[in-house]
Amino acid sequence: MISLRKTDWKAFVVEALMLILALAIIAPLLIMLLGSFKTSSEVLDFSLKLPRKWMFSNYKEVIEQGGLLRAFWNGILISGVSSVLNIITTSAAAFIIVRRDTKLSNLIYLFFFMGLIAPVSIITTIRVVQWLGLYGTITSAIFIYAAMNSAFSVFLYTGFMRSIPRALDEVAFLEGANMFDVFIKVIFPLIIPVNATVAIMVFMSVWNDITIPIYFLTDSSNWTMPLSVYNFYGKFSRDWNLVFADLTLTSLPVLVLYLMAQKYIVSGLTAGAVKG
Repeated sequence: MISLRKTDWKAFVVEALMLILALAIIAPLLIMLLGSFKTSSEVLDFSLKLPRKWMFSNYKEVIEQGGLLRAFWNGILISGVSSVLNIITTSAAAFIIVRRDTKLSNLIYLFFFMGLIAPVSIITTIRVVQWLGLYGTITSAIFIYAAMNSAFSVFLYTGFMRSIPRALDEVAFLEGANMFDVFIKVIFPLIIPVNATVAIMVFMSVWNDITIPIYFLTDSSNWTMPLSVYNFYGKFSRDWNLVFADLTLTSLPVLVLYLMAQKYIVSGLTAGAVKG
């Protein structure tokens, strides 16, 4: 009985702490959301009070003044294409690493694993992109993002593919399939849960990033949503209601994507980590 009471007390403390942490995260988001509908003077109290008058016109002004439609399309293009490119390249690399169980494949896997630790060298990357003649283009950002997220993706794919029996490959080889056919027709349909996880994680990572656009997208017409927020704040730093509206529009796509695909993120991470 005493042990049960201690357990209940500990559970109550943990739940209370989690509630406090949740409020610490939710409160700033609510201040931003409510502030986006307030006037420029009313928003300065930074409170959780409801607006006296809901200013939906703030969003119209932000879209027109901030050029968000163009930035939104750029973000969708860069995030979507880099996610697809990352899935294709890293899943194929993980397949070779797992099925070619040699010292070289293990060394390549360690090379990818080091990418989880090693930071990105901006100066070196700029020189390489300039040498390729892609500096300042959206293509350069797509390739960089696909490469930056390759280590995490390979780590997930290899963990999952190790749980797939080699007998499936052998049966396909007996029926005349080659290595490419085995990967496309046998392995790829089985890794759809991990594909969904990688796509969502890479998309959210690319969408929220501001570092690469600052250094590699020199033309403002190629800027993404987070960078447009940075530029918008420089013009309207005194109008916090407009800044909050801009931030809300920027974070909304990722928030909706995460809420809709949360189960795929959890299941894919579990499959890639535990099964490996």
